[in-house]
Formats: sequence, structure tokens, C-alpha cells
Amino acid sequence: MFSSPDVNNILSITKLNRFAKRVLESEIGLVWATGEISNFIAAASGHWYFSLKDSKAQVRTAMFKGSNQRVGFKPKNGDKVLVRGSLSIYEPRGDYQLIIQHLEHDGIGQLKREFERLKQQLSQQGLFSEEHKKAIPEQISTIGIVTSPTGAAIHDVLTVFSRRNPAINVILYPALVQGASAAQEIVNQIEKANQRNEVDALIVGRGGGSLEDLWPFNEESVARAIFDSNIPVVSAVGHEIDVTISDFVADRRAPTPSAAAELLSIDKESLNTQLVQMYNRLNYQIKNHLTQLTLKHQIAQKRLERLDPQQQIQNNSQRLDALMLRFNAMHPVNKVKDYQTKLHELNEQLINRYGDTYKRRKEKLAYISHRLLQSSPSDDIVDMQARIDNIQKRLQHTIVNKLEKTKMQLASNSGLLDSVSPLNTLKRGYSISYKDEKILKHIADVQTSDTLVTKLSDGTITSSITKLSPKSSN
Repeated sequence: MFSSPDVNNILSITKLNRFAKRVLESEIGLVWATGEISNFIAAASGHWYFSLKDSKAQVRTAMFKGSNQRVGFKPKNGDKVLVRGSLSIYEPRGDYQLIIQHLEHDGIGQLKREFERLKQQLSQQGLFSEEHKKAIPEQISTIGIVTSPTGAAIHDVLTVFSRRNPAINVILYPALVQGASAAQEIVNQIEKANQRNEVDALIVGRGGGSLEDLWPFNEESVARAIFDSNIPVVSAVGHEIDVTISDFVADRRAPTPSAAAELLSIDKESLNTQLVQMYNRLNYQIKNHLTQLTLKHQIAQKRLERLDPQQQIQNNSQRLDALMLRFNAMHPVNKVKDYQTKLHELNEQLINRYGDTYKRRKEKLAYISHRLLQSSPSDDIVDMQARIDNIQKRLQHTIVNKLEKTKMQLASNSGLLDSVSPLNTLKRGYSISYKDEKILKHIADVQTSDTLVTKLSDGTITSSITKLSPKSSN
């Protein structure tokens, strides 16, 4: 009645499972799937094992250590995730399973696709073009910051300005930087800064976070507000690895808020060096000008001395004495009288000729001396020195005030940190329980027979769980 099977076609279970595994792995390949995590286990080997389910079905999954190290977070039961992997069979048990190579929160993939779509759209519209980028002013006295007044970004920026150049004025335009209404608040504050027109440059940003946390800076409305700003905008969102649409459309991008403050501030030591260099150049130019005027005065004085009639008279008198000696030696009485007459005439002519010239030269010398006194830079030097002293006093006063404010803020923060310290909480009768050096927050994180360490204010207790009593839904 029944046909006998071909002995050559009979498979062992091992061969059957191996054949099924090869078919699954070769025919289907990589797949994307989404579902909710349940029965999550992080093995001591570093591998993850869990079930991925929806409302009607589930599949066992495995994510090995080499792949899960790139995830960036540790999943937990109830998480909805998006995974990429390949189908396979665990041969010893014949279990059908999904070997996961990539895992992320469900929803992040959609955000990334939206990010790429908007990036491509705005790029095609020219919002990222270099020709629209505004130059950052070289000299900045007032800087505006659009960020949360309670976030780490404003603290980091103020710390950098206080260290590098306390003279820079900072105006905060407070806005939410996370949540549904954050994008509109950021847009409103950018527009307000442009309406008030009181700052030289604008920092728009916040500290680091997840893609969802940073999403307001990927909104089209924020990108267009930055593009339409008449004030140069520096985008400083997240950490160095974070990139947002705001970074592409801004006039400059800084990897962190602190880096933006470094970019927009000139170090006070550099300012002092520039001031000293300017003073030295000015002092050198003044001294050089005075040296040239003095040299011109000396040359004019020597030329005037050579034209002095009194000097000419003395020279002629010496010549006359020489002639008289020659005449006396020859005893020509008449010639002597003639020469004396001619000499007298020559003296008269010399006095008449050079007397007026000497008078004009003397008046011109007096006029030049008066002009030199009027153009003396001594008053300008005194005024410049007074201005330099005033600037130094104002800079020193500003630095002292900033230091005092920083000390007061540090004392206030220290008191606040002490008030929320977990050690103080322990002293009031509370305790903290750990499993594998991690603080327990949910009963689902432990199982019966797990070992716990409970920390009290005066020591620790090591215990083993014998019973779990979850809180009722009521």
C-alpha cells in the first residue's frame, strides 16, 4: 500500500536544519523589520538575545557583540525598534531566528529621511550657497545668544567669554531648544534680535542630545530665519559629531557652543599685545617726526649763519688788514688812500646789500620757530597717554567685576549641588540598591535569586532576592 522511501533521500535532523538554514540565508538576504522588544537578555558574552513582536506574531532574534557595540544605547523590554538583519536557523534546536546587524529606535529612521529630504530641498534653493554667507565682523563688542537660559550652552559660552575677553557684552534671547514649540521660539528670538539690531553677531544653538532632542534645529522655519537674518549667525548645536540643517545655512558653523565663543572672541592677551604694538608704533612715528623737524631747524640755522652780514664784515676786515700790511710795506701813500676810499665804499655797499637780507632771514627764522612750537605733538602725546591709562583702568575694573560675579555664581552652584547630593538623601533614611553596579529603577530589571547591594548612609547590605511583588496596575 505505501511506497518505500529512497534511502538516499532520507535526511537526518542535522542535515535538514542545515539545509533549511542555507535556503533562508541565500534566498532572502538582508531585511528591515520593526517591532517591540520582549524577553531581552544581555548575555555575559556580550551578545543580546530577545524576541521582536507585533500584535499578531513574534520572531526570535540574536545580535552579537561585534554588532551591538555600535548601537549607542542598551535596549529594554517594551522598546519599539527598527532593525536590519538576515534570517537564519539555530541548528541545534531548529529555531528560526533573525540575526540583527543594525538596530535603532523606531522613528529615528523617519527623522533621518526627513533630514535628507529637507537638506536636499534647501540646497537646491541656494540656502547653503557660499555667496549668501555674511562675514563675521573682526571687531565684536556685543554678541547675542539664542538658546535656553537654563541649559549648559549659555554657561559654556559665558565661561569662555569671561576667560578670553570679559569686555564683550552678551545679550541672551531665551528660547526653548527642545520640544514641539521650540522651533517657533527660536524663530521668534532670531527675528527679535534683527528688529532690535543691538548685537554684532548671533550664536544659535544648544548642547548635545539625541536626534529627536536636536530636531528643532532641523526645522525649515529655523533654517529660513537664519538665512533671512541681517546679523551674521554662527550655528553651535550639540557636540562635534552632531550636524543639523542650521549648520549648513548659518554663516559659520561651530562644533560646540564653547567653540562658537572661542571663534567670536579675541583673547584679552592678544588685545593687550595689539595695544602695546600700536603705542610703540605711534611713539616711534612721533619721535621720528620730531627728529626730522629738529634736523631741518639745524640746517636752516647754519644757512642763516653763513649769510650773517656781521660775519661778512669780519671776513672783509681781515682782508683789509692783510692789504694794509702789504701797502705799508710798499709805502704807496696815495694808493693807500685810494684803497681806503674803495674799502669804505665797499663796506657801505656790503651793509646796504646784506642788511635787508639779514633782516628778512631773521624774520623768517622767527616765523619758522613759531610754527614749530605750534605743531609740537607734546599735547597729543599727553592726551594719548591719558586715554591709554583710562582704558587700562576700565579693563581692570571689568575683569575684577567678572571675577567677583563668577565667584558668587560658583558658591551658589556649590550650595545647590550639596542640597541635591545623594549622600544627603541617604542621611535622611533612604537607601539605594544596585545590581551589577547599576542603580535599580524598575522591578523588571531584576529576577528571583539575583544578588543586590543596598547602600545606606553608614554602610552597605548584600542580599539575595527571594520574592518579587510588582506594583498592581490599580
